[in-house]
Amino acid sequence: MLTLRYSHRPLRFNFPARTSRGALTEHVAWYLHVHDTAQPSVVGLGEAAPLAGLSPDYGPGFEAHIQALCADFNRLALPELPPEQAHQFVGEDLPALRFALETALLDLQHGGRRLLYDTPFSRGEAGLPINGLVWMGDAAFMREQIQKKLAEGYSCLKLKIGSLDFATELQLLREIRAVAGPKELTLRVDANGAFAPAEALAKLAALSEFALHSIEQPIRAGQWAEMARICRESPVPVALDEELIGVPAEQQLALLTETRPAYIILKPTLLGGLQRTLQWLRTANQLSIGWWLTSALESNVGLNAISQFAGQYVMDGFPQGLGTGQLYHNNVAAPLHIQGGALHYNPQGTWELPE
Repeated sequence: MLTLRYSHRPLRFNFPARTSRGALTEHVAWYLHVHDTAQPSVVGLGEAAPLAGLSPDYGPGFEAHIQALCADFNRLALPELPPEQAHQFVGEDLPALRFALETALLDLQHGGRRLLYDTPFSRGEAGLPINGLVWMGDAAFMREQIQKKLAEGYSCLKLKIGSLDFATELQLLREIRAVAGPKELTLRVDANGAFAPAEALAKLAALSEFALHSIEQPIRAGQWAEMARICRESPVPVALDEELIGVPAEQQLALLTETRPAYIILKPTLLGGLQRTLQWLRTANQLSIGWWLTSALESNVGLNAISQFAGQYVMDGFPQGLGTGQLYHNNVAAPLHIQGGALHYNPQGTWELPE
């Protein structure tokens, strides 16, 4: 019989993580633990870590939803439950919780070892290239991060923009390009919807000087017609991020057909799990739209699940957004590490079980 319980941990940032929506100093992660009573030592683990200001399920009532899920689940005394049936217990309005249940069941299915897929990444034979993330802050703080990431050997950097004045942000990009040209360094920027539609194309024209790979979410989500115009006319390839959150499965094709972005950013915590992410991925492939996977400030439990998924579906060495494991000073201990601009997994390493 399957049994479900939960725990949680307030994750504390090493520095205030600033976006255009404000600064984060703490992020609460909730963990689902599932086991079969016949094998209590084999535990599947999943993480639900909704983000303030972004996740549909963030709020003071989230723990009550987890309690209700555990009560409903345990009442049924299920002998087994395939991961792809997690949606039967968790609705679309709770995407982070659905991701947690799905990945906990997937982990249990594979022996409770945090090895969700059998790939070169999970076997420790190959790393996943990632972008180095440069957080918002004053110019000196961002400059320090940039120099550190370049010294660590990243070939792709992603800068959060939209909090400094635009001229200062352009100067930072100018300084990066003075050190490394587009052949040596891929540059991505993320505006988190900070541009007004009327000013977006002018700002994108100014940004095009720096041979950027892409810009994520230049304007606020929900403005499909304006986003379609910007995607069509922008001199910088546009990637949709927040735009995908809360879009039902039956509207995925309509959104991507109308807006025609160059890329979409896939965050399983915000999209409702791995199966829902796979739907987006397949729809993008159908329309010849590029994509990459990104963590959403989860602890190492959620980051590992997304990375294991990436190891299964990423085929071309395209840098993923999976460099968030070093954000917290009380992260869940896990055998994940970054080396040479790539995320690696050690299958012989040890895991902490969050309680």
